[in-house]
Amino acid sequence: MTRPRVLVIDPQWEDAPDLELALAGEDAELVFRRSVNGRLENPEDYAAADAVLNCRSMHLLPAEAIARFTRCRVIVQGGVGFGHIDLAAAAARGIPVLNTPDYGTTEVADHAVALALGLLRGLQAYDRRLRRGNAAWDARQMKQVRRLGSLRLGILGLGRIGTAAALRFQAFGMKVGFHDPFLPVGHQLAFGWERFATPEALLARSDVLSIHAPLNDGTRGLLDARRLALLPPGAVVVNTARGGILDLDALGDALRSGHLSGAGLDVFEAEPLDRGHPLIAAWAAGEAWLDDRLVLTPHAAFFSSASIRDIRRLSMQYMMDFLCSGARPTCVNEGLLAGQS
Repeated sequence: MTRPRVLVIDPQWEDAPDLELALAGEDAELVFRRSVNGRLENPEDYAAADAVLNCRSMHLLPAEAIARFTRCRVIVQGGVGFGHIDLAAAAARGIPVLNTPDYGTTEVADHAVALALGLLRGLQAYDRRLRRGNAAWDARQMKQVRRLGSLRLGILGLGRIGTAAALRFQAFGMKVGFHDPFLPVGHQLAFGWERFATPEALLARSDVLSIHAPLNDGTRGLLDARRLALLPPGAVVVNTARGGILDLDALGDALRSGHLSGAGLDVFEAEPLDRGHPLIAAWAAGEAWLDDRLVLTPHAAFFSSASIRDIRRLSMQYMMDFLCSGARPTCVNEGLLAGQS
């Protein structure tokens, strides 16, 4: 029997695909390719694949790419997010799409907290100002520095990462509230946190807002100018989820007006950075109105050497489990597949 051909796109190993090859063994043939500008240079690679392991979200799988999968039985996405994959197009061809939700949870939660604490305690601001001269020695110049235990935290999306982040923030004495319409009634009682029925109600009481929702039709552009205006004056916003949830133009306006005291962003609608965007350009130029109030990181919240090994191992294991037994515990288009039957 011919071994299934697994197309591994943008693998994250540095020296050798030891984990991938060990997990595949003799049960699959692995073919490694790198994408260019979100696509493979040779479209024949798609047609020749029995399965696809898409290791990074930088490689896009829209309907036109999926249409080339004439033999593909499964797509596995390394990582949690799948907004770059056309789930309906995959389901129409009978292809289940699996993600890898059980990696990087602690890293992303830690990163969200680090962004918020850096802004709330003025760490970056102190460092930058002191570098310019001893006139910055007077800490009282930093009006945005806050006592953590007096702050109300809002978590938008209380999944695995949102829960891990909330527990960390709570350890600093913050009062936790959240909005997540997909959690069962009473879920909040397990933690003693306050649940809000709408995003608007959550925002109105959140001195710190940490975003942990998936990107979908219901959350795209959710945090627009109207909703950001509901945050209390001086609030801090942190986004380690998906850039498309937060309107960057509206965020820039809220920072410029002083309504928000700071923002920490790890994710962006355009990645790498769109340096032509007014807010990004102002940040890069070090404009005075934005100085010390915006911290950007390069979609790095997931990263540690341990998390990379986890994502490689888990995504490959899900691939082999499906090929060997049909198991698909992390299928994200199950409902769409059912609709095709």
